[in-house]
Amino acid sequence: MAVRTLGVIMNGVTGRMGHRQHLVRSVLAINEQGGVPLGDGGRVLLRPILVGRTPAKLRALADEYGIGDWTASLTEALADPDAQIYFDAQVTQARVPAVTQAIAAGKHVYVEKPTAEDLTGALRLARLACEAGVKNGVVRDKLFLPGLRKLKRLVDGGFFGRILSVRGEFGYWVFEGDWQAAQRPSWNYRAEDGGGITLDMFPHWTYVLESLFGRIDAVFARSVTHIERRTDEEGKPYDATADDAAYGIFELDGGVIAQINSSWCVRVNRDELVEFQVDGTDGSAVAGLRDCRVQHRGMTPKPVWNPDLPANHGFRDQWQEVPDNEDFDNAFKVQWEMFVRHVVEDAPFPHDFGAGARGVYVAEAGLRSSAEGRRIELETLDDHT
Repeated sequence: MAVRTLGVIMNGVTGRMGHRQHLVRSVLAINEQGGVPLGDGGRVLLRPILVGRTPAKLRALADEYGIGDWTASLTEALADPDAQIYFDAQVTQARVPAVTQAIAAGKHVYVEKPTAEDLTGALRLARLACEAGVKNGVVRDKLFLPGLRKLKRLVDGGFFGRILSVRGEFGYWVFEGDWQAAQRPSWNYRAEDGGGITLDMFPHWTYVLESLFGRIDAVFARSVTHIERRTDEEGKPYDATADDAAYGIFELDGGVIAQINSSWCVRVNRDELVEFQVDGTDGSAVAGLRDCRVQHRGMTPKPVWNPDLPANHGFRDQWQEVPDNEDFDNAFKVQWEMFVRHVVEDAPFPHDFGAGARGVYVAEAGLRSSAEGRRIELETLDDHT
């Protein structure tokens, strides 16, 4: 069957996420497997066009992977008639103007979350894409991770009975940068540069909760800056003005209560960097990035509170592993293939800019809740998008 090539402009691939997950493990991996398979038996290969602010970094990246097209000019890249998709993994602050330019050039647009720094910008992008008639999508990688896919399988199969609550723990200690190099870029800790864990992680929790358990009706959150002084990539101390931890309670449609802690100031004492525990009347589950364990109602032990005696059994040993039952591909790559099919053959892709704006809305509500010290009720954005 026919094999065609689709040009993909990739802006921001010199960063960690854009480089490793989107360029190497998605776009280049797709080409290594022979392209994206289509419904008619054909395939689509991707021709990456690298864009960024630093020519030396772009040249080094292009040389490393044998990529022939790169430029420091977004205007030049957008002028390529064979490039139908624009992808953006830049810092959030740069996203709205670049994506606006790509939409004006008639490109289909696929972006990292959050789609904008605030709801106004996110809604503007959604409207512009709709008016221009271009395909648009936002990355929602957590939904395609093995652990979350197993968890969704349990939800769809009715394992939990009536779901009561969801508890999530995410985070790890990000070094301050003085005696050990930080694992995240310094802009993440400056509010003036679009940083902050609430804006970074609440969009993730929005699509996870709403895809698996129900629509978020209200938010109560506390966003704080625990580490107020950090050291940047050049060894210069700076004031950390963005929140580095967020503690949120989300009320979901149907009465489910979700509590999720997000922190770059926590040392990990769990099996994975993110874990969700779901408790229902018929059973419970704990899901991470890859694994998922369950405890059914009929297999639930009878704990008895007695602080005077040591526990003589391991509570984690009383849970069962959920089997894979399928081969799980890279979460980012799976969604890239979905978006390419959406562009080429109009296959379904529900993760559009309207959905992305919803995540920004919840993050904004969380920040407002923290600032005002109160519960924030959410409304629908359907009329706005």
